[in-house]
Amino acid sequence: MQGLLLAAIGGRIGEVLGRRVDLRNAQEVGGGCIHSAFRVTDGGQSWFVKVNGASRADLFAAEADGLHALAQTPVRVPRVISRGETGEQSFLVLEWLNLSAGAPRDYAKLGEQLARLHALAGPHHGWRRDNYIGSTPQRNAADASWPRFFGSARLAPQLALAGRNGHAALCAKGEELFEALPRLFGAHAPRPSLLHGDLWGGNAAFLADGTPVIFDPATYYGDREADLAMTELFGGFPEDFYAAYRAHAPLDSGYRVRKMLYKLYHVLNHANLFGGGYVAQAEKMMDRLSTEA
Repeated sequence: MQGLLLAAIGGRIGEVLGRRVDLRNAQEVGGGCIHSAFRVTDGGQSWFVKVNGASRADLFAAEADGLHALAQTPVRVPRVISRGETGEQSFLVLEWLNLSAGAPRDYAKLGEQLARLHALAGPHHGWRRDNYIGSTPQRNAADASWPRFFGSARLAPQLALAGRNGHAALCAKGEELFEALPRLFGAHAPRPSLLHGDLWGGNAAFLADGTPVIFDPATYYGDREADLAMTELFGGFPEDFYAAYRAHAPLDSGYRVRKMLYKLYHVLNHANLFGGGYVAQAEKMMDRLSTEA
C-alpha cells in the first residue's frame, strides 16, 4: 500500500477515534476477488481495509450502508469505521475481527440469529438505495409484490446483461421463464424480510467464543427464502444451521421450487461476471424450472 494512501486512511481513522493514528504497517490479506484487502495497524490496534479505484467508491458506500443496517439487528457484523477517497483510489475501513471456522453448535447459533434477522419486516420489497451483488449493480426500487420485484429487479437485469455479454441462449430461455413466473410463485406472497442478500459460506465466520459474524452484504427487503437458497448454492452450512433456522422460522410449502429461482439469480450473476461453466449451469437451471411450471 502506498504511503500517501496509508496516511489518508490513518487520518480518517483518527478523525473517528479522536486521536492521532500513525499507521505503520499494511499487510495484504486474501479472500476477495473485487477489492484489495489489508490489515493495517498503528502498533497497538488493527483495522481491516478494502481498497479499489476511485470509480468503485459507490461499492464501498453501498457496503457500508448494508453493514450499518445489519448492525441494528441481532446479528453481528464488522463495525464500519470510515470510508473515503484519495487521488485515484477509494477505501473502506472496518474493525478488525479475528475470525475462524465454526463448530456445528456455532452454525446453529447463526441459524437462529438469521431467523431473528428475517423476522424484521420492511414496508416493501427493495431497499432505500440500489447496491451491488458482487460488483454487479443491483436494483432495489420499492415494490409491494415479491414476484414482480424478483422478476423486474433481479432476473431481468441479469438477463439483459447476459444479452450484452453475448449469451443469446440465456436470454431466450429467460423469456420463457418470465412467462412461467406466475405459475412458479403461485400464491406465494412473502412479507418483506430484512436480508443479508449474498449469504454464501465465504461471507460468514465466527469469533473465538463462537459468535457468528456475517459480512459483505447486499442488503434489501425480500423473501427470506432467498437468503437460505444462497446458503445452499455453494454449500458450507451444516444441517445444524438449517435445523436451528427451521425451529424458529419454519419454511413455507413450495420452497423446493422457489429456491431454484433464487439460486438462478446468483448463477446468472456468476455467468455474467465469470462466464465459463456458469453459463451452462444457468441454462440447465432454467430448463429444469420450465418443467416445474
